[in-house]
Amino acid sequence: MTFHLVLFRPRHDVTDAERQGLLDAMRAAAQDIPSVRRFEIGERVANPPQYVLSGFPDFPYVAWLEFEDEAGLHAYLSHPLHVDLGRRFNETAEAALIYDFNSCAMR
Repeated sequence: MTFHLVLFRPRHDVTDAERQGLLDAMRAAAQDIPSVRRFEIGERVANPPQYVLSGFPDFPYVAWLEFEDEAGLHAYLSHPLHVDLGRRFNETAEAALIYDFNSCAMR
C-alpha cells in the first residue's frame, strides 16, 4: 500500500468561495479517481499531548490518501481532477509538507 500525506496551512485570507472550491475538488478526487482507496481530511487536535515536540511549523490540517501501490498514486497525481485540486490547493495554501510512503511489514 502507498500513502500520500499532505500537511497544510491555508492562507489567512482564503475566501469562503475558495475554501468551498477546494473542499469540492477534494470530494471529487476522493470519489471519482479510481485509484484512491481512502481519502481522509483531518484537523489538528486543539490540545495536543505533552509528547508533541514544539518549535516546528504549525500545520493545522492533514489530507491522508491510500492507494494500492505507487502506480495508483501516479494515476491519481496525473488525473485531471487532481490537476484541478492541485491548482486550487496551491492558490489557497500558505505552506505545506507533502510526503509519499510505502507500507512496511511489521514483525
